[in-house]
Amino acid sequence: MIAETVCSAVSAAGLGIAAVTAYRKRFLAAARIAAYSLVPIGLVMTGVVEWAADTAFSVTAWAGFAVLGAAWLLFSGTRAVERRRGGTRKERRAARSAQREAVAPAASAPSLGPSARPASRPAAAPSSGSAEDFSDIEAILKKHGI
Repeated sequence: MIAETVCSAVSAAGLGIAAVTAYRKRFLAAARIAAYSLVPIGLVMTGVVEWAADTAFSVTAWAGFAVLGAAWLLFSGTRAVERRRGGTRKERRAARSAQREAVAPAASAPSLGPSARPASRPAAAPSSGSAEDFSDIEAILKKHGI
């Protein structure tokens, strides 16, 4: 009797923490916390905590198995989302910092950093080949009535 009460209190507290986490816009972590908090009440409902007779025919036990299934779906769903995003938050942050520090193979300074060359460069003169390109584009546009 006391074990069921403690498990219920732990589950209620975990769901409260999940709600606060979801309020802070960390939905993936909130779903995982909710999955963890459903496990104790699921175990109580299935009769694992206090093994009782008639477990196989108990509606509560089958509802507990359904709750455990929901917890498993939340676990697997959050793992799938995490894999699709590219790992944990620390891994994504490390990848971003590594990308910022990227250096071209033959460069002496970071390729994404400020340029050492002067900002103004003389514009290249238009070549005669570009006029042919525009005529092709004009022909395509005329063909489509634009």
